[in-house]
Amino acid sequence: MKVKKKKNMTIYKISNILESTYNDKVMSVLDHFSGFYKIYESGYKEPVLVSGVDGVGTKLRLAIDYKKYDVIGEDCFAMCANDVLCHGALPLFFLDYLACGKLDYTIVKKIIQGIAISCKKNNTCLIGGETAEMPEIYKKNDYDIAGFCVGIVEKNHIIDGRKLIQEEDILIGLPSSGVHSNGFSVIRNIFSTEDFMKSFQEKPFYETLLIPTKIYHFPIHTLLKKFLIHGLAHITGGGISDNLYRILPENLSAVVKKEKIPIQPVFNYIQKKGNLSEHEMWNTFNMGVGMIIVVSFKEKYHILNKLHILGEKPFILGNIVKGNKKVFLK
Repeated sequence: MKVKKKKNMTIYKISNILESTYNDKVMSVLDHFSGFYKIYESGYKEPVLVSGVDGVGTKLRLAIDYKKYDVIGEDCFAMCANDVLCHGALPLFFLDYLACGKLDYTIVKKIIQGIAISCKKNNTCLIGGETAEMPEIYKKNDYDIAGFCVGIVEKNHIIDGRKLIQEEDILIGLPSSGVHSNGFSVIRNIFSTEDFMKSFQEKPFYETLLIPTKIYHFPIHTLLKKFLIHGLAHITGGGISDNLYRILPENLSAVVKKEKIPIQPVFNYIQKKGNLSEHEMWNTFNMGVGMIIVVSFKEKYHILNKLHILGEKPFILGNIVKGNKKVFLK
């Protein structure tokens, strides 16, 4: 009963954080067993719901060790929202699953605040979630988190690279904010606790590693109002090759020119310290590319110009050629 009472008190205390993200489409309250969100007045003719689920991986360990709990929430939202974005969807609402060894309101609040801040920035409602206290599974201060994002898109506006990408299309890269949320098992095998505290670019190295995953909602949806995007690839685990492969048609391949990518110093530092091969690096990390936009070569300059106006730093990193669904890193 004490655990249940404590959990209920935590829900009550964080309710104002969730409610700060609500709009007039939210119909539920936290006492409900589920979240309600009305879409019948959304203005879509043939609305399609697009869902995504993800976590933060072992970046969690680093965030917990250095008590950067808000980062956990921001990353969780970003990983889910960027995936939903890849099909042209506008995020509607978000839910989280938070598991821990022992419930600590202060920590839970910081994690939820991280999610809520990202939700508000991207017009997404944090309408609920689940907090599970499992002392037999997790240590006292250990946490795990998963997020669930649901978006909406008009049926005839769904971005599906396998159907839209054409020969001679151009690959435009949007920079990542850093390592994002992938490759941390490799990183933690390379660097010691002392290494994480060493200065890198005038601050402790762990601070660079914990920079939150960039969210690409604003630039992509701004482009979609004017341009036809043939494909979007969120560069996560498996690097450029694995994620770009997922959106290619069977009869086309992608050529990526590594020298065109502005590789961030953090990746060179990781490679040198871990004595990692080029193959290991490019198949584990984003290498400075957070999102790849596939567009017609006829529109590349207009799109690049628009992205620059939006404050982005885009770069052309390759193109689409005839082939049998392969990604060539050159």
